[in-house]
Amino acid sequence: MRPLRPLLAALLLLGLAACQPQTASAPTATSSPVLDRVLESGQLRVGLSGGQPPLNMTNKAGEIVGFEVDLVRALAQSMNLELKIVTRPFGELLPALERGEMDMVISGLTITAERNARVAFVGPYLISGKSVLTKSETLANVESSTVLDDPERRYAVLAGSTGEAFVRQVLPKAKLVATPDYDEAVQMVINDEVDALVADFPICQLSVMRYPEAGLSALSTPFTIEPLGIALPPHDPLFVNLVDNYLTTLEKTGLLNRFKARWFSRGPWLAELP
Repeated sequence: MRPLRPLLAALLLLGLAACQPQTASAPTATSSPVLDRVLESGQLRVGLSGGQPPLNMTNKAGEIVGFEVDLVRALAQSMNLELKIVTRPFGELLPALERGEMDMVISGLTITAERNARVAFVGPYLISGKSVLTKSETLANVESSTVLDDPERRYAVLAGSTGEAFVRQVLPKAKLVATPDYDEAVQMVINDEVDALVADFPICQLSVMRYPEAGLSALSTPFTIEPLGIALPPHDPLFVNLVDNYLTTLEKTGLLNRFKARWFSRGPWLAELP
């Protein structure tokens, strides 16, 4: 039996080693720099364009209001954080998020594979799709987007948006006019400087309500189905998890539907817009 003693001794030593406390080289908890900064400052910095009604817009008093503003205000309140809204042109929002100048972006951002390769997303909090805003009865009643692909047509889009990508990919023959915000694009349609604005369905529908005397029309059904999400910094799963949980809570409690009912129908808030 003596030959077994070295083996038993080795097994005993292994068992004792397994019971020892973990050393400094053992894996640690997931790093969460964004969440740590948010908790330490007590502030949630949210980026949006301020010019995408009814999602986010600037009223006559200079205040940023809209569906997405109500949503992030509710998120901040739920997290017991102070909300700080940071406005940038739409095309500058994701680069600013990547540089750490804001903690999240919510500005009518369609969740795409290309964007998701750069940042994280939670949601969707709204399903949208590409539509057109126009004064042309013919364009407002097209059933296929291919009908719009005409070298004689000019289409306004929001620079850096999926609307711009849509026109470049689906309507390559048409002339594209990129604008920094939707207000300028809508005015171009009203002034007959372009044939139509290609934009998200809610924005086109709102513009018809907002300018009832302008003779505007929009598609009754969008060309595409697009999920809108909240963009978050990559490499911070704990922060992503936190925002996702609170967004789900807002949806389950019915708050999201209440916000939609307020901002996606004709209401007194329309009179507050410049």
